[in-house]
Amino acid sequence: MTLRAALFVLLASVLAGCVTTGKQDPLTTSKGRLEARDAYIQLGIGYLQSGNTEQAKVPLRQALELDSSSADAHAALALVYQTEMEPKMAEAEYRKALSSRSGDSRILNNYGGFLFEQKRYQEAFDVYQKAASDGMYPERSRVFENLGLVSLQLNQRAQAKQFFEKALRLNRRQPSALLQMAQLSYDERQYVPARTYYDEYLKQGQQSAQSLLLGVRLAKVFDDKDTAASYGLQLKRLYPASPEYQAYQAEK
Repeated sequence: MTLRAALFVLLASVLAGCVTTGKQDPLTTSKGRLEARDAYIQLGIGYLQSGNTEQAKVPLRQALELDSSSADAHAALALVYQTEMEPKMAEAEYRKALSSRSGDSRILNNYGGFLFEQKRYQEAFDVYQKAASDGMYPERSRVFENLGLVSLQLNQRAQAKQFFEKALRLNRRQPSALLQMAQLSYDERQYVPARTYYDEYLKQGQQSAQSLLLGVRLAKVFDDKDTAASYGLQLKRLYPASPEYQAYQAEK
């Protein structure tokens, strides 16, 4: 059974009392309304994950009709609006979610990502800091990775390195942290650590324009002409209009 089919079954089981003779309507009980709310939220998330943002709004609105203060429903709706490039509406939903559950690290991390996307870097940093304060958050390594990325945008390279190192202490397989540590090490002419981080990144992440250019540069440092040429061809094929390919051309 697919996720969406399972969610429809769950909704049907919750709402069955509405049409079944002799049974209490579950929406008249607190437990029934909460179960229905959660089922609608999951249904909305399922639509969002499949790329159908318009359809996702319908069950999320139904969830909010059942519980107007639901942080999860507001947070999911924020992601919908963020996907639709509606920043004002997305921020309004994030703020509603956080007004209901101010210390939720998952919502804070998502909100930080929204602020980062809007290039509001200092605000994003402050929000990520709040999320990082939750030592029990299971995705805490991602928060420190995000703190490192926003620190780079704030031109705080030493601080960024500390955050990436923290992220990798928590989870050695964070691709962005590995790539950025490889880049920072290369920039500091620490070529052996840079190659070590880069090799670990290749096991976890997909090649980007940044990683391919860094791969070319590291291959040249270690006199690996074949690898440098291979990465250069990939950069040309995959990212011909990128600043990294222009830099590659200038360095040839």
